[in-house]
Amino acid sequence: MSLTGRDLWTVIHGMGLGALFLLAFAGGLAGLWSLRPEWVTIQGMRERTRRLIAGTWVMAIIAWVTVITGTYVVYPWYRAPAPQGTSRDVLAEQYPRIFLLSSPDTALWHTFGMEWKEHVAWLAPILATAVAFVVMRYGTRLAQMPQVRTAVITLFGLAFLAAAAAGLFGAFINKVAPTT
Repeated sequence: MSLTGRDLWTVIHGMGLGALFLLAFAGGLAGLWSLRPEWVTIQGMRERTRRLIAGTWVMAIIAWVTVITGTYVVYPWYRAPAPQGTSRDVLAEQYPRIFLLSSPDTALWHTFGMEWKEHVAWLAPILATAVAFVVMRYGTRLAQMPQVRTAVITLFGLAFLAAAAAGLFGAFINKVAPTT
């Protein structure tokens, strides 16, 4: 088995950073959900809040790194212009965007999937950063503020949905037209 440089960056972007984002999300969601005064002692609340602040900031940073590597490292290979008269076989191998647009059977992968993916992906780090900021700002007070905590959990969920949609489209598109 061998990986090209493009393969390696695609794996780092999608599977590496994407997996870390999912793990951070799961931990953060559990932490936010269980941040209730009736479930945790005051000392436990402080310790849990410190962990939650660190975890949400790590998740936000991972989301930013994922989107930035996708936009500025992986995506330029996807959108590279092909020389005139390039065969469909070469398009499939070296110019994924042009390959997808070259057939009505695959064009929807670009016109809907990739266009939607590249825009919705930016919502994940923006929302994750908002969550991290609110968790840091309110800290242990979130336990006494169920409405704010619910709003933060909702933002957290929306960040996850944005990342999941972008990740699924990215995986499917890479299957149809790899960036290698």
